[in-house]
Amino acid sequence: QVQLVESGGDLVQAGGSLRLSCVASGRISATDVMAWYRQAPGKQRELVAGFTRSGRPVYADSVKGRFTISRNSANNMTHLQMNSLKPEDTAIYLCSRDAYWGRGTQVTVSS
Repeated sequence: QVQLVESGGDLVQAGGSLRLSCVASGRISATDVMAWYRQAPGKQRELVAGFTRSGRPVYADSVKGRFTISRNSANNMTHLQMNSLKPEDTAIYLCSRDAYWGRGTQVTVSS
């Protein structure tokens, strides 16, 4: 089993910044792939940012240039730095690690 715990979600004004964190524990492997998804009310879950198996970061077009994903050397923690936030970024942000999911952290951006 793998446990994922997200943190850092908050209410912020448009143009502001937040930094999300996800800590993984349990039966984790250095080769696991971690990513951030988000789900807004009434919308499908979508990939925000993640790493390929080769370690290359990938981003949704809607967040390119504003969000940055990072991870520590042990690959048990990932962060999502979110700048220039927009109201349309409002969603629950979920961390994933291969087939496992965290419970999410709420990000609300007010206009």
